[in-house]
Amino acid sequence: MPSIRQLAGILAAAAVSSAAPAPALSSSAGNNNNKRQTTPLPDYALTYAPISYLYSGESWWPSDVATHLANVIPEVDFVAVSGYTSAGSVTLATLNDQSSSVFLTSKDNVDTSPAWLVSAYGKPTTTTGGYSAAPGTIIAVQKNATWVDVFYFYFYSYNYGGKVIGINFDDHVGDWEHTMIRFVDGAPTAMYFSQHGSGSAYTWAALSKGTGTNAGRPLTYIGTGGHANYAKPGKEDYTVALGIVSDTTDAGFAWDLAQNYRGYWFDTASSTFSEAGGVNVGGSEEGSTSPAEGATWLQWGGAWGDEQYASSRSGQYCIFGECHYTSGPTGPVAKNLGRTAMCQTESGCTVFTSVDDLTHQSKRTHESK
Repeated sequence: MPSIRQLAGILAAAAVSSAAPAPALSSSAGNNNNKRQTTPLPDYALTYAPISYLYSGESWWPSDVATHLANVIPEVDFVAVSGYTSAGSVTLATLNDQSSSVFLTSKDNVDTSPAWLVSAYGKPTTTTGGYSAAPGTIIAVQKNATWVDVFYFYFYSYNYGGKVIGINFDDHVGDWEHTMIRFVDGAPTAMYFSQHGSGSAYTWAALSKGTGTNAGRPLTYIGTGGHANYAKPGKEDYTVALGIVSDTTDAGFAWDLAQNYRGYWFDTASSTFSEAGGVNVGGSEEGSTSPAEGATWLQWGGAWGDEQYASSRSGQYCIFGECHYTSGPTGPVAKNLGRTAMCQTESGCTVFTSVDDLTHQSKRTHESK
């Protein structure tokens, strides 16, 4: 059974009071080389950051959002936006200038698997305890005086959707997934795992934890290709119109987001983001002053990949509403950061007390893309 503290976290929405005052600003945050004033992430956001295992046979690795932007062109209805007709014409500093109708479209034919889509540079290295050269994105959201949700976002330049009865479906450029840990008085109480537009939540006590230098940190397992997050390794089935699809996970390549990330705060009252500094490549890029990345890129509501291809495009097909190539996803701003329930889709959200309970919705949805 969950402890009183865990229940407090799970039911924290019922105790929401007036917003707590913003923490005092500091001139730096961690090892980030950031000369602008930032409010650092709370220590517990890193102390309890997940250790996430990518599948041993993974082919599509973590990506740096800045590198992704250097290889896409903003388009609407398959036409480049005026003044932005070349790859790299949009940066994190200018992304929010684009309409939310924009699709960030690959400069290359995705069928050729260009190197930036594969993102082999982001493959975590075992010799550094799970360091990936592709920075993650960590966003803290203060809900009241005692309650903070910390979101850990994982970005990939390509999503391989998998096969049903030998048919590929749901491939798309850009892939945002996340986990979220709910903290009450600085203690972790529950965790959410995103899975293809649905997801699952568990009490903190239910989760497997690391040992040694990673003691107390939750272990997560990332499905091959589609990058859904699970609380245990193995095979997870879900249903689509064409049949049953399996996500396969194992303890292949450990990825420690705390070693390389961009950090931010999200304010629910104003629906705006502010910088919290970062570490390693993420901290250096976020802290750049030529030009400053800033945090407004997180406000952008457009799609991080190509628009779904027309049926006339070579390799495109749709069967029972399931298409080979689908549209790219929206970013973190569309993932219900202000939620009170643990789940992104709050209606009917269940917080399980065992990882052997139902792990995801049986029907794959695209609502969060």
